[in-house]
Formats: sequence, structure tokens, C-alpha cells
Amino acid sequence: MKKLQLVFILLVGFAVASTAQVVKKGGIISATIKTPTVQCEQCKNRIESYLSREEGVQKVVVDYKHKITKVTFVADRTTLENVKTAIANVGYDADDVTADPEAYKKLPTCCKKPEDGGGPEKKN
Repeated sequence: MKKLQLVFILLVGFAVASTAQVVKKGGIISATIKTPTVQCEQCKNRIESYLSREEGVQKVVVDYKHKITKVTFVADRTTLENVKTAIANVGYDADDVTADPEAYKKLPTCCKKPEDGGGPEKKN
């Protein structure tokens, strides 16, 4: 009986811990978005600057080395899909949302995909 209680307590603990990582107090959501086309510091700055002006977005951290973007936003003011669309509107892929072609064309060469002649500048 004590083993069953211990297993139940552990399961409840894991369920509560996993939920706490997604939704925080007051309808604040933290999400990690894959941004595979982010190449450099300029990409990072461009996305962080653009998203910081989006309504409801509280925090943006782009990790271009691991190609992920962590966003914290107010669920009553925006959605995860809106955040992904905003990233795409800057010219970058965001999870399943493809970059806007016109915005992508305007990116500097170093911020474009390697297959398009872009990528980080290499130092000799």
C-alpha cells in the first residue's frame, strides 16, 4: 500500500511540474520555437527587436547557436501562432511557419540560408 501511495505522489508531482513549465501565473506562457534559419548575431538582434514590439510579448531570447527562440507572452494579448507569424514576417522560419519570401529577400547575405549563399562569415 505504501508503494502505491509513493507511486501516486510521484505521478502527481511530475504532472504538476510539467504543467508549470508551460503556463505560468496570470496567463503568462513561455514557449520554445525552433528557428532553423537563424544564422548570426544580426539575426538574433533583428528577431528580438521586432518581437519586443509585439503586443503581449514580455521577453524574447534568441539562441542562434542552437537555433531556438524562447518567448514569454501574455495569453490574453497574443497567441503562439501570432508569435511564429511575426518571426516569419521578419524573414525567418519558425517551427512549421515558413519565412515570408519578401522579408527573406531583404535580409543581409550573412542572415540567409547557406544554400542561398548566406551563413555566418568565416574568419581566416
